[in-house]
This record gives sequence, structure tokens and C-alpha cells, in this order.
Amino acid sequence: MIASKSLYPASDVSLRTLPISRQQFLVGAAAMAAAAFAGAPAAATSAQGTDIHPVEIAPGVFVATGAHGVYAPANGGDISNKGFIIGDTAVAVVDTGGTARVGLELLRAIRALTDRPVGYVINTHMHPDHVLGNAAFRGEGVQFVGHHKLAAALSARAERYLSYNRDALGAEAFESTEIVLPTQPIETVTTIDLGGRQLRLEPHRTAHTDNDLTIRDSKTDVAFLGDLIFAGHVPTLDGSIRGWLTVLGEMGAKPARKIVPGHGPAAMDWQPAATPVIRYLDAVASDVRQAIKAGRTMRETIATAAQSERGAWELFDEFHGRNVSAAFAELEWE
Repeated sequence: MIASKSLYPASDVSLRTLPISRQQFLVGAAAMAAAAFAGAPAAATSAQGTDIHPVEIAPGVFVATGAHGVYAPANGGDISNKGFIIGDTAVAVVDTGGTARVGLELLRAIRALTDRPVGYVINTHMHPDHVLGNAAFRGEGVQFVGHHKLAAALSARAERYLSYNRDALGAEAFESTEIVLPTQPIETVTTIDLGGRQLRLEPHRTAHTDNDLTIRDSKTDVAFLGDLIFAGHVPTLDGSIRGWLTVLGEMGAKPARKIVPGHGPAAMDWQPAATPVIRYLDAVASDVRQAIKAGRTMRETIATAAQSERGAWELFDEFHGRNVSAAFAELEWE
């Protein structure tokens, strides 16, 4: 995963509803069937390193977890949580994994459970391990949904995301993978109707990234929070540490019944999910502020800040230094 910038919008946000039409239903069903059985020759075999087994965490809400790691042949780019929600007339997919092959495996898992068409593919943010499976879902009638800043963020990073992760996995495992930009940008709180259940989509100001989007199912009160919540895997800061802490504080005032983290178990309660992330971010912010006040350099701060958190997280050495440098760059201008 490559780390980047994201908070709640103003309180006067409007509410819109995006129903799926009968034409989308019929065309989407045909498109998904074609994609599943004939559309992507490179994905006709199982994805290398992936073993997708979605679990039902609430009625009609399924999550497939990913491995903790960076892109590598052993995991096939399946390193983040992915999910889908089945309505009476359509399915919404939430994040699609790190390659087209992972995305196709997810689509096959959906097809094993329902023949209802995929009407929406919703991305929680820009990072490649969450969006590069989108290519498996391309088809007429499928809407790709994301934060209104997602398209710009993906476009700016497209070449790097594709070349870096292709090199990490190998051309065969990465075959057919491409950037798919959102067709439905979300600027305000928006409701999507899947038939018999509605999803509340909320774009946030800069926190984990500058394009975080959360999805809350009205029927089960399950919320997909993307990488605003990490469990086990150390959080990665690609936005604003102050913003991220504020978002989590606001979410905690009215948490969902169950939340789906971007990395970690399929489902968690709010308190045990949020507390370690807040503790980590607070430790980084506090130590960085002290270092800046003491006149230490960024390099000195990276070596010392929040080292008390080392034993609490996987991939600490891979991402923590980057988090400290991002926090230092932000907080030295307070």
C-alpha cells in the first residue's frame, strides 16, 4: 500500500438520493454476467496469492478481509478489506482490492450468493490496495462512486500506483489492472437506494487522505470506514493528523452498531476499533510537537517519536517513519 491526505463536511450538507433504475438493473445484470464468465481472460484463473471467503457480518452485508502486508507475490495484492451489500434490486461493492484479479475473485464471490446486478462500486479512498480491483467491475450500468476529490487524487498518482505495484507483484498477477475513475463524485451526504435498503455516503474533510468516504447501511447500522480505522496494521497518514483525530472524535459521538475497518477483522465494535488508532495518532502528534518545540530536526524526530507504539502494530517499520515525517511537516506550521 502507498500512503496520501482527509473531516466531516459543513453541518448544512444536503441529502440526495440516487436510485438504481430498471435499465441499470437489466443492463447491469448482463454486464456482470459477461464479466464473470467471459470478460477478462487474464482473470480466468484464480488470483495468485488470494483466497477470498466473504463472511456475512449482518444480514446482506459481507466482508472479505485482506492480509497485512505490502504488495508481494505471496499475497497477490489482496491486502485490504473489501465488501458488498445486497439489496432487493442491486448490489453495492465497497472497495475492490489491489488488482483486477482480486476484483474478479470478489465478483465471483458475489455471483455465488446472488444474481442481482452490481449497481455501484464505492471506493472509500484513493489507495491502490482499495481501488485497483475496480477494473473487474467495469460494465455498462455500473456506477463508480467516490469522494469528489478522488478522481484528481487517482489521476495524479495513476502512473506511480500502476508501475510500482506491477513491479512488486509481477506482470502476470497485475494483468488487466487499471485505474478506473469515479463516475459519481460525492460532494455532500448522499443516499443510494439498493432496493429495501439505503446506504448513507458521507465525504470527509482531510483526515487519512483528502478523499475519505464512509458508507453506512441504514438497515443494519453497519458502517464501512475504510482506512479511517486500522486494526493490527499500523495506521498510515497521507492527509492530516489533526483532521484524522477530529473525524474520529466526531464519529465517536454517534458510532455505528458495527464498523468495518480498512485493515483488520471483518467487523468490530467502535470502541475497541477506534481507541488504538486514536492512541497512536495522539502519541505521534504529541511527540512531534514536543520535538518541534525543542528544535529537533525531522530526522531526529522520526527516530524517537511514538516509539512506545512499536510493539502494538504490524508493519511499524514500513510506515511509521513516513507517518512521523508527514505529521512533522503539518505540525511545524501550527
